[in-house]
Amino acid sequence: MGTKKKTTKKGKPTTKNTNITTSYKGTLDIAKSGMGFVMVSGLEHDILVFPTDFNTALKGDQVLVKITKIRQGTGKKEGKIIEVTKRKQVSFAGTMQVTNKHAFFIPNSIHPMPDIYIPINKLKGAKDKDRVMVQLTSWDKASRKPEGEVISVFTPEQENDLAMKSIVAEAGFALEFSEETLAFARSLSDRISEAEIAKRKDYRKVLTFTIDPFDAKDFDDAISYQVLPNNNIEIGVHIADVSHFVQPNTAVDQEAYERATSVYLPDRVYPMLPERISNELCSLRPHEEKLTFSATFEVDQQGQIVQTWFGKTIIYSDRRFTYEQVQEIIDTKLGDHSKEILWLLDFTQKLRQKRFDNGAINFSSQEVRFTLDEKGKPTGITIKEGKESHQLIEELMLKANQLIAEKMDKIKIKKEPIPFPFRIHDQPNEDKLAPFVIFAKKHGYAFNIDTPEHIAHSFNELMLASKGKPEQHVMEQLGIRTMAKAVYTSKNIGHYGLGFDNYCHFTSPIRRYPDILVHRIVASVLNGQPMNDEGLEEKCVHCSERERAAMESERASNKYKQVEFMRSYLGQSFEGIISGVSAFGFWVETVAHKCEGLVSVTTLSKYDDFRLVESDYALVGLRSGRKFNMGDKITIKVVAANLDKRQLDYEWEMNTTEAK
Repeated sequence: MGTKKKTTKKGKPTTKNTNITTSYKGTLDIAKSGMGFVMVSGLEHDILVFPTDFNTALKGDQVLVKITKIRQGTGKKEGKIIEVTKRKQVSFAGTMQVTNKHAFFIPNSIHPMPDIYIPINKLKGAKDKDRVMVQLTSWDKASRKPEGEVISVFTPEQENDLAMKSIVAEAGFALEFSEETLAFARSLSDRISEAEIAKRKDYRKVLTFTIDPFDAKDFDDAISYQVLPNNNIEIGVHIADVSHFVQPNTAVDQEAYERATSVYLPDRVYPMLPERISNELCSLRPHEEKLTFSATFEVDQQGQIVQTWFGKTIIYSDRRFTYEQVQEIIDTKLGDHSKEILWLLDFTQKLRQKRFDNGAINFSSQEVRFTLDEKGKPTGITIKEGKESHQLIEELMLKANQLIAEKMDKIKIKKEPIPFPFRIHDQPNEDKLAPFVIFAKKHGYAFNIDTPEHIAHSFNELMLASKGKPEQHVMEQLGIRTMAKAVYTSKNIGHYGLGFDNYCHFTSPIRRYPDILVHRIVASVLNGQPMNDEGLEEKCVHCSERERAAMESERASNKYKQVEFMRSYLGQSFEGIISGVSAFGFWVETVAHKCEGLVSVTTLSKYDDFRLVESDYALVGLRSGRKFNMGDKITIKVVAANLDKRQLDYEWEMNTTEAK
């Protein structure tokens, strides 16, 4: 009897016969139970893999899995991994076990993972019970132990350093650049030849400045301002010309692509590019000539953009401003280049209002920053909100990104759209939106979901109405959770959150690889030879995944610092806002420090038996009717701070009114 075949969404064959040889490429996830699941794009269900069939694969690895069984009725597949095609993580944090003859590394991981054998000559001075980072060097057969070498040994005082490196390594980011990449970066010259200048538009005599955070080291964008002979104003958005130095298929390009983004932790940065490139050659430092890729727009007396230009340039930055310095100029109307800055403020505020009028969503953002001592221990937490100085730069960058994408959306190769990495953001998912709308209405906020435009307008009205109220932060957080995630793709559907039909990332090539891709493609179009990158969509998927991994690392490191900070306050009480609710408890974010911890339902059992009411985002007491709602202000006590789990535990403190 023949095997009956059908075709999946991706056109890959599958079958109902259990005597199968079909294999798939996917990513291995491992549950806490130890069971594995290979996630394959285009398959409805993950492929179940038993631990005995991992074949040296670890969590996050890209693998080739062969189907061994298809369950009758459900069609769910089981398989065994036949090859690891790419390791996600090669560096691990943990503890050494060392004897006279043998040394083994015990990983500090919540996921099942074998010990790693360390040859005695690869210990790098590590002793028994030392905390170390180890690099996996070989693991050819599942029947043998993996082998590795110690790359760093940490003293108890260096626990923070180990934790930060562990977080980044777990996310699959390399901790160091290869010697080949560093050597290439060192070989690059900072001398700009006359021949190179002749190819570019010269902006060295036009007023140009940068505006960045006070602690920034890589300045990848600068702004120029000049009055044209017709009295119109030309604004230049000048971006570091990273693609001039980072050529395709070089060692530095390959490592930059693998990272795809810089990773920003509270006490350090793991850059996408070596510092020789990011902080020296490409950084638009004041009083230095630099190569740039620019988007300029001419603005008439009515504030309308009447002409745009894109191309390679050379600039000379006259001044480096911090956001705080520019904000002071905005507030006082005094200071260096105050006339130009105030004109730019007026122009960018009009751009901002036009965006919102066109359907952009105005979620305000709060940035938590840690004050750290010399050992990296947090001594304080500050909350920063975006001010007009931030908005000035933000709107100019958004406009440059939009105009570039608009131009590229019209370019065709043989009547087909040119492959281009757009930044897209889909409309909200109805299933996610429905409970939020109910929740908002219970708090007195009307919400119209008739059209995507009405949804955006309702969000903006809600944000405006809740500003300054206790529920503001919760409304913002819940609203953001209803949104789709922005991603990179060559399939352009526009950017819903920004209200743009066309959008891309052009303005940060020092820290984002998609911007380098954009620069290369735009340059090819301007040179009259549009490049046709047939593998672009795969690169977009990779960059989106690395972006998510970087964000998870940043969240994990912030959480670590919050736990480290709150250890000093065990037993103390704080006011907090309920920021999340589940069947096993609710999360509370302290008002003073924005540190989130869990109030477990087990600690509430002495008061009542609490159950989750999902439609209300609330826990409700069965006897008392006492409700813990999202957005409620309550008092909590800090009872535990676990650094290994990056977890804070709080207990609810009943106030005197409730006690009676």
